[in-house]
Amino acid sequence: MISSQNNPIGFFDSGVGGTSIWKEVHQLLPNEHTIYLADSKNAPYGEKTKEEIIQFSIKNTEFLLNKNAKIIVVACNTATTNAIAFLREKYTVPFIGIEPAIKPAGLVTKTKKIGILATQGTLNSELFEKTSASIDVSIKILEQVGEGLVYLIEDGKINSKEIEVLLKKYLNPMMKENIDALVLGCTHYPYLIPQIKKIIGDSVEIIDSGSAVAKQTKNVLESFSLLNTKGNHKTTHQFYTNKSTIVLSKLLNNRKLEIIEKDF
Repeated sequence: MISSQNNPIGFFDSGVGGTSIWKEVHQLLPNEHTIYLADSKNAPYGEKTKEEIIQFSIKNTEFLLNKNAKIIVVACNTATTNAIAFLREKYTVPFIGIEPAIKPAGLVTKTKKIGILATQGTLNSELFEKTSASIDVSIKILEQVGEGLVYLIEDGKINSKEIEVLLKKYLNPMMKENIDALVLGCTHYPYLIPQIKKIIGDSVEIIDSGSAVAKQTKNVLESFSLLNTKGNHKTTHQFYTNKSTIVLSKLLNNRKLEIIEKDF
């Protein structure tokens, strides 16, 4: 594969949630230029068919390749579990996927009960089923579809009463089952960790994929000799969304980043 170390890392998600992954990657790899694509008008992908998810993922990939992305982070659990195998066959650019962190949860649980909060599209996927089957058979996995959560996050209602009501509805049954690990199987959900902690307390370990994805991104860049090792240079970070830029800007803490509203 021919690409420049100075080319950007590309990210795409069904919306703004993948910025939780972008933050982890940017923190670990501050010398890298980045381009982020938020397909918010089609969010959430978790309610779409596999064929639709693949088509959205192709469109997003083509957009990032046209921006000279040297590697693409599929910053969406649903797109990873439904489309990444297809993308890897179709394109030569390296792809980094996001899978629910069931294996790490399986390693830390002492009650042998772990909860997973994810979209329907992720929970129904073959990849999720394969990953779930790979952990200790004595561990019980309590699956819960986080219906409605992505819509509220995309609307900027992270601290709303509606979010609180839904989280209690989804998490309280898990707590009654005595889970001691909760897997966040959607990149939008890390933004809800403060509200989640109010419900489940400190006795349950919350696990998401952000840190692991950042490390894997660095490993893959190194293996393809694509890591940008130039220090003290000005990096560029572009964020594209096909809906309002307001929520995206707030989640990025109104940093001085280039946030562009564009139909795609």
